[in-house]
Amino acid sequence: MKVRIRPWGVLAIGLILSIALSGIAYGALGDRLLGRGSKGPKVIELQKKLAQLGYGVGTADGKFGSKTEAAIRSFQKDHGLRVDGLAGTQTIKELQRLTGQSTNSTGKTVGYKNIDTNLLARCVNAEARGEPYVGQVAVAAVILNRIADPAFPKTVADIIYQPQAFSSVNDGQINLPPSPSAIRAAQEAVSGSDPSGGAVFFFNPAKTKNKYIWSRPEIKQIGNHIFTK
Repeated sequence: MKVRIRPWGVLAIGLILSIALSGIAYGALGDRLLGRGSKGPKVIELQKKLAQLGYGVGTADGKFGSKTEAAIRSFQKDHGLRVDGLAGTQTIKELQRLTGQSTNSTGKTVGYKNIDTNLLARCVNAEARGEPYVGQVAVAAVILNRIADPAFPKTVADIIYQPQAFSSVNDGQINLPPSPSAIRAAQEAVSGSDPSGGAVFFFNPAKTKNKYIWSRPEIKQIGNHIFTK
């Protein structure tokens, strides 16, 4: 016996299949795609990682609301990701990279103890205000790289206040309150990010004629700063 399926029946079957396939697709991405309305332990983990890097999310309550979305958007903008306010695969991957175990430019694990993050952020603000975000992270990384170098002091304060080390100390700009981006940059550098490529010096070529700094091997330029060994 032949079973005739009316046109509306075909549409109904198609709709059911579509819903089922959507459910499968959502399930496959559910552990990676978080957005407004998402709740649970994964959102808490996301919020903690954002807070670790200085992006304000309020209380890590496991509820993906407006503050978490705003933090995600800021993070995405700072790191050259698609700004959509969603914690998708690339965004989470970058968060995990930046909040994982810290390593230096040689790949060896490093640990920074008793870091004065506020002072580090103030120096970033004073030395790299107006620079791209990645350049601010690089400036913070230079200071931390000096800690690991035997030629420099062993604390953030001693490095920053070393005589003639930073012009912002001489002109008093070190005392200005750090901007939100400078705070995030300092925290990101402490978490192990080093866009400078292991540099221990940086300078603005338009503002210095110091022969010694010009003699250092150049690693790269970010914004207006050249980073050197």
